[in-house]
Amino acid sequence: MNVVSRRAAILLGVFAVAFLAVVVLRKLPNGGGLSNILKFGSRAGKENYVPESYTLSNKPALSPGEVAYLGALDEEFARLTAAVVPSVVSLQTEGVKRNFMQDWLGRVWVDEGYPVRGIGSGVVVSSEGHVVTNEHVTNGKSRITVTMHDGKTYPAVVIGEDRALDIAVIRIKADRDFEPLRFGDSDRVRQGQQALAIGNPFGLGETVTRGIISAKERTISDRQRDLFQTDAAINPGNSGGPLVNILGEIIGINVAIYSPDTEDQGFVGIGFSIPANDVREVFEQILAKGRATRGWLGVRCYDWNPVIREKVGWNERGGVYIQDIVPGSPAESSGLLPDDVVVRYNGKDIESRVQFFSQIQRTPVGREVDITVWRNGEEVDLKATVIDAEDSESLTKDSGPGERSISDQAVLRDIGITVRELTLLQRTRGGRGVLVYGVHPEGQAAERGLRSGDMILEINNVRVDRPADFYDRLIASALAQQTSLTVQRGRQVYRIRPFDRVRPPENEK
Repeated sequence: MNVVSRRAAILLGVFAVAFLAVVVLRKLPNGGGLSNILKFGSRAGKENYVPESYTLSNKPALSPGEVAYLGALDEEFARLTAAVVPSVVSLQTEGVKRNFMQDWLGRVWVDEGYPVRGIGSGVVVSSEGHVVTNEHVTNGKSRITVTMHDGKTYPAVVIGEDRALDIAVIRIKADRDFEPLRFGDSDRVRQGQQALAIGNPFGLGETVTRGIISAKERTISDRQRDLFQTDAAINPGNSGGPLVNILGEIIGINVAIYSPDTEDQGFVGIGFSIPANDVREVFEQILAKGRATRGWLGVRCYDWNPVIREKVGWNERGGVYIQDIVPGSPAESSGLLPDDVVVRYNGKDIESRVQFFSQIQRTPVGREVDITVWRNGEEVDLKATVIDAEDSESLTKDSGPGERSISDQAVLRDIGITVRELTLLQRTRGGRGVLVYGVHPEGQAAERGLRSGDMILEINNVRVDRPADFYDRLIASALAQQTSLTVQRGRQVYRIRPFDRVRPPENEK
């Protein structure tokens, strides 16, 4: 008998033994339990099921009259939610993320980028469809889609952004009226008051959480200060959504959470919101000017350390050490000096560097302020006028191309770009290069997407810091070869498509 035949005989034997076992078990009482096994999940098994008896409670643990206050409160929170949720929107964003590398010479290489998508929240604050959200939700995004309470979606356009406060204003592109929420007075908010946080956490949409104002005037960074702390649950996707009081008024815009796990961030009971009064001020500035206005004096300050304290002889709490004064600034005009210690600003005691800058930024542009400094063991009273450094044309040097030959003028017309020096505020924030403030619509610069507000860092991988050097290098390069520019726009640094070589006029070849 071959191997195949032996295997077939063995299998037949196994089947025969199994068949006989089943027959024998069926002859036993109750089938030896086999019938129950065979009937598992079958109709026959269900037909033999004996229903279980049960008795449910027919009354609540407490009667409505015993919790009348809680019942009324529960109903009021439900009405509050129904009233505010329709004005809260979910945001979906799309953009391109570019990575760049920089060598020791400052030369920058930028990749083609890859698409990125994001989510966030916002709140309608005007009947015309203006929405307040966070700047970090909209920054660098080429497409923003708004989803309303009724499920309808609309495109939106960015009106203006304020990176310092992390606020952006967008407008919904739709031919309809909207139901806005009202800004409340955040100065009247008290610790312990009830608050609702509404938004789009993890893309779920229209999520409402309730908590209290845990604390006020919280600072989590140099830019994010004087915030509300709340224990109303805030998670990724809530950014830009409102924090509302029991009247349904906006008292804050949710901006950040504290999470000990930086890799997997989630709510642990500590969230932060930008106070509504600050938000409303920035909103009105953006709609009026297209940008936020910030007060500025022109001082550089250090945090206290033992070396500085010993240098100036300051052993008191609070105060701010002036490290340096920006030339030509209001601080210089006021008489402020390096090594001064600012102890009061407009009559308010100064406790920290962060508080000092916060007070300056919140001061209306053009207002004269009183500053008290400690200098050589005595208090000195000074006066300074706060300015808007972003709009301080008088503080920038003449940056026009100046007197140029016919050939040079032809080159500049062909390229179609004018620049100026950075503002003092931009330089003190670490900005470099020159600032584009004019782009001719028919020039090469316009064709390559350059626009006012861009900062040009390099020409052909060589750093430029002064307008005169920029024009000289640009003209020399454009007459000889293709010219590449490294440009910074917002937080993105990239290299534009090279300018074509420019031919000089026939009479100057």
